[in-house]
Amino acid sequence: MHIYDLSNGLARQLSMSFLGKTIEAIWHTGVVVYGTEYYFGRGIQQVMAGTAPYGTPLRVVDLGTTHIPKDIFEMYLQEISPRYTAESYSLMAHNCNNFSSEIAQFLVGSNIPDYILNLPNEVTSSPMGALIMPMIQNLEATMRAGAVPQAPQFRQSPVTNQIKKSSESRVSDEPKPSEPKVADPLGDARSKVQEEIGKEFAAIMATGTFRASEAAALATKKVMQKYNMNVAQS
Repeated sequence: MHIYDLSNGLARQLSMSFLGKTIEAIWHTGVVVYGTEYYFGRGIQQVMAGTAPYGTPLRVVDLGTTHIPKDIFEMYLQEISPRYTAESYSLMAHNCNNFSSEIAQFLVGSNIPDYILNLPNEVTSSPMGALIMPMIQNLEATMRAGAVPQAPQFRQSPVTNQIKKSSESRVSDEPKPSEPKVADPLGDARSKVQEEIGKEFAAIMATGTFRASEAAALATKKVMQKYNMNVAQS
């Protein structure tokens, strides 16, 4: 997962004066999987890993490895997309970090760090929190438009492309294009597991009683148990 600061350092510099406590950053996150970075702003968006318009991530957190095939993940994104539209975006209540947490849970069974998810409550619980609401509203409007907050270190081009094809299945940082890719130590075994998950998913969906997210979770659990692999508990 890539972690950025939408305030470009201003939150750390000014938060003590405005809020009476230090806020490290205004966090934005994107989940990197299949060689692509997925995030929420003007709807569900994606860019090739390492090319997001927010500059260099402040941090990169390794969330783990997913066994969910890419086509099932894309079906899942289509299922949740009505809840992640430009109109539904709220910097304080329904933002990129909520999206990152939800898809991380789907892919690897874990949430993103609490310090990121709890930031809105930390700000609004401050007695002086209302003073920075105009800045928050401006950031929210910028994100809804699919644009980048105006800051010198950020590139200015908006992200407009939607869900498309890519490769890889590591939910983590992606090496630069010039770097050689490291061979997957699981090799054919991973492909076999993903193939079986896909077949189980299709069979479960054919019953017409489960949503894509539920079917994917059931299919993954069944295959993981077959191979005596760890299954994240939901």
